[in-house]
Amino acid sequence: MIRLFSILLLLLTVSTSYGQENLPKGMTEYEKTIWDSYIKNYPASKVVNPPAEIPRTPAEFEEMQGVVVTWDAYTTNLREIVRHAKEAVKVYIICSNAASVQSFLSQGGVSTDNIEFVVASFNSVWIRDYGPQSIYLHGTNELAFIDWIYNRPRPADNAIPSVMANYLNVPLYEMTTAPNRLVATGGNFMTDGFDRGFSSKLILTENNTLTEAKIDTIKKHYMGIDPYVKMTVLPYDGIHHIDMHMKLLDEETILVGQYPAGISDGPQIEANLNFILQNYQTPYGRPYKVIRIPMPADESGNYPNQYSHYLTYTNATILNNVVLVPIYGLSTDNEALQIYRDAMPGYNVYGINMRNVIPASGAIHCITREIAANDPIFIAHASIRDTVEFSPAGYALQSNISSTTGISNAVLYWSTDTTQGFNQIAMSQTGDMFDVAIPAQTEDSDIFYYISATNGNGKTISKPLVAPAGLYRFYARGDNENTCFPLTISVVGSGTVTPEIGEHMIIEGEQIPLLATPETQWRFTKWVVNGTEYSENPCTATVTTATTAVAHFDFVGAIDNRSADKVRLYPNPGTNEITIENLNGASMSEITITDISGNRALFVRKGTAQSQNIDISSLERGIYFIEVKTHEEKITLRFVKM
Repeated sequence: MIRLFSILLLLLTVSTSYGQENLPKGMTEYEKTIWDSYIKNYPASKVVNPPAEIPRTPAEFEEMQGVVVTWDAYTTNLREIVRHAKEAVKVYIICSNAASVQSFLSQGGVSTDNIEFVVASFNSVWIRDYGPQSIYLHGTNELAFIDWIYNRPRPADNAIPSVMANYLNVPLYEMTTAPNRLVATGGNFMTDGFDRGFSSKLILTENNTLTEAKIDTIKKHYMGIDPYVKMTVLPYDGIHHIDMHMKLLDEETILVGQYPAGISDGPQIEANLNFILQNYQTPYGRPYKVIRIPMPADESGNYPNQYSHYLTYTNATILNNVVLVPIYGLSTDNEALQIYRDAMPGYNVYGINMRNVIPASGAIHCITREIAANDPIFIAHASIRDTVEFSPAGYALQSNISSTTGISNAVLYWSTDTTQGFNQIAMSQTGDMFDVAIPAQTEDSDIFYYISATNGNGKTISKPLVAPAGLYRFYARGDNENTCFPLTISVVGSGTVTPEIGEHMIIEGEQIPLLATPETQWRFTKWVVNGTEYSENPCTATVTTATTAVAHFDFVGAIDNRSADKVRLYPNPGTNEITIENLNGASMSEITITDISGNRALFVRKGTAQSQNIDISSLERGIYFIEVKTHEEKITLRFVKM
């Protein structure tokens, strides 16, 4: 009885201490003084045990039915979020007075269509951290919610998962009672939907009475997370939440914030990214595609290590076909929005100014919490990437597709010209595996495709989710084998070779395209090192067995250069500067340079320029791709940095 009284007294003290203050994302000084007592007396859960079987936590980029916001602070920003979010999902607004919120929305031209009001108590706006985490129960795919102890002494916020579970009649599992008690925040977690989770090591320090193995066990039993990837916290990010600098756009693509070299949290972000890339692959056993986005300086050109606010573009929210991106009234805003649009074709990308919110160390992701869809259809598909060799037998595809009610049909849609519509092919089924092949097309063709699946309830989902507005795309390159171009180069070290003449280059012995002249691209076919021959469909050439470290390379034919009549790039290879000229007179609005892994290296915005000199002195030696965007099209070329 004494303990119950003390808990009630503590909660009353905590609640009345807030008044009408807009609480920050971090703890107030007062909250720091009561945290130990708060966590010591935290009430026991109603549901102590985890789900009977290991569940699955869906990724944010999967199908969603709703999004929840708490109507506490930053109401003008929330209104803009609601305006766009309700295009894609139902919006649940937790508030103390529904009529007042409805009036405010109406004043801003936002109707209440697709909005529901949930009247409940709350302490703060930061629902990402304390709101309900969606999971799917094993065997039934029933939607359920997970709750943890919010890492702030805010009891009304901590009760929101229970409020929403009751409102939506969704089961709730609570990680709030020993031995499964976990302090956590939603902003410090992301998942790929294939059981892999990511957090900063804040999860370890805030649960320092638990071993890392115990934390991993709790995450696995309640959320299905295994492995649980944890990264070193950043020096200047005071809240240590990964959504401030990193975001999964799909199960194979990571958007990562990028500072100028050596600035602020840049070195640790790069170390964390390298840790992921060196130790983990996508669910399909392939390297992650990494897309970089600026971490902007403030209006005075300052970064967080110079006492600036933590401005970030990764603190965005994905809701089906809508992406809400924080912007700040900066010159980098348009570039950031374009990066999202290029990386997520078919999505409606909206920028919402969060300059007034970011001083509290949060933006759009921090004040929204998505709710996963009911009756999910799960589609796992390793898409054909980028450029492949032309195949006269066609292009085989395979997908794992599942639903509790079974899959009644699965269809592949493909086209070489989407303006002329799509061809359809029914996929053959063996259990949850579905197979199909895109028929062979002419050499040097772009091929677009997507997968559509319907379950036993008649529900249909596509992969990509936004198809046909957004599609998978690959280029079937022809062989073009004509003549041989032999070249002798010197071996500089183990696996590394350097050309004897400046027009050619190979990096770390990889089989990658090289350039014979600024106008002609050549495909690697054969190499011989000290008499040992390595080849694949080589053309005829004389190979000399070397007694010294000499290698012979043959290059066959010209790799497709479909844009040579539109854009000229020179010198190629280049050392310090290259020039791009648009030969058909169209203006070049944007120029993007990426390395062979798809990582953005340089970005140039020129408006109406028809010729542009680009400084490449900062690039490392290697092969790069240049995408030139005009008002009519995108043109891609390769070049070599010497």
